[in-house]
Amino acid sequence: MSLTEADVEGEVLEWFHGAWDIDVSLLEWRTQLLESGWAVPSWATDWFGHGMPHWADRVAHAAIRRAGGVTLPLGAGASLAAPTLYEHASDELNRRVLGSALTGEHTWCQLFSEPGAGSDLAGLTSTAALDGDTWIVNGQKVWNTSAHHADMAILVARTDWDAVKHQGITYFVLDMRQAGVEVRPIEQMNYRNSFNEVFMTDAEIPLANVVGEIGGGWAVARATLAHERRYAGDRSLSLGADARGRVIDEFRNEYAAYNKIYEWYPQRMGRPDLVIDRARAAGVISDPVLRDDMMKLFAFEKAAAWTAERAKVNRALGKPPGSEGSIGKLATSEVARRCNDLHGRIAGATGMLKRTDEPLDETVAEILVSTPAQSIAGGTDEIQHNIIGEGILGLPREPAADRGMPFREVGRT
Repeated sequence: MSLTEADVEGEVLEWFHGAWDIDVSLLEWRTQLLESGWAVPSWATDWFGHGMPHWADRVAHAAIRRAGGVTLPLGAGASLAAPTLYEHASDELNRRVLGSALTGEHTWCQLFSEPGAGSDLAGLTSTAALDGDTWIVNGQKVWNTSAHHADMAILVARTDWDAVKHQGITYFVLDMRQAGVEVRPIEQMNYRNSFNEVFMTDAEIPLANVVGEIGGGWAVARATLAHERRYAGDRSLSLGADARGRVIDEFRNEYAAYNKIYEWYPQRMGRPDLVIDRARAAGVISDPVLRDDMMKLFAFEKAAAWTAERAKVNRALGKPPGSEGSIGKLATSEVARRCNDLHGRIAGATGMLKRTDEPLDETVAEILVSTPAQSIAGGTDEIQHNIIGEGILGLPREPAADRGMPFREVGRT
């Protein structure tokens, strides 16, 4: 008899009601959750799981949250590092770092993008050179969320300049708490500090901290990016307002600190929910041109939401990511651009004011300087067009002068 969602929910709740203790620390609770196998029930029994289908993670976590409990930590450790390491790292490395990533004992960040290699991630030039049993890392990373308080990092660096671009990259686990790593916050146009740049100067990585094969980091990095698409989304707080206890209080503090980073993300997406109210408040709700453009916006947004729902259903069924991800990313960028245009036309000159007596005017000002980021973050619109054109429509690959060329020569052209 095949396992059903009801079976999983019944089993996890039976365990939860016997184990839940609001007076333990958050770390103690997550350690207990991990040891029970319900933190990642889809993983192997030797690695904190129950060997269940992939969908069991979603069902188990949802059941625990509905019952008033807490599951995995927010951030890159549990959502990006842990699943990538589980799939690709050695048993020895996983024994050292996997558990603490899932409990939140150690916080993580992702060191992928570089000033000269953003969407073209494979063009990265940070280097790792092997010296005995230690990799010596030099270079710069950028747009690194939470790097300012991370204990550990997942890092891609170039280890072979004579290989072609995608084959000379290796994936590492880096200790962020060392003298060779410097983190600097980035001041954004909207006065936020969500991101950092990270400078590595003779930073050291043990040989055993390679994830996957030396020179095979591109495939591992793609796995991380797939998990990033999978886990992006809901950061809502499911605990009731009257819930109390040490573990709950510590989770609320963790949740608040984590979501502080993302406070401006609704503005980055354009805030279509404010368009009609702002038009009404500005006395332009009857403007026929604005009304026509507003209806075009909301019709487009609704169609994009249906596509997102299809992608959500496909993930729940275990189907591999399809074109919906890139289409959804492009649609989100388009919604942001249309909102930017409408908010700017409705607000007029007041849209340039960061400090006013009207909080919504300040919100509009933040929208206008934040929405351009939507077309860049998580893969530029141009990259999404390439993915759809080449991978879905079967169009010829975009010409690339560096294809098949040793990366050492690419750097000189």
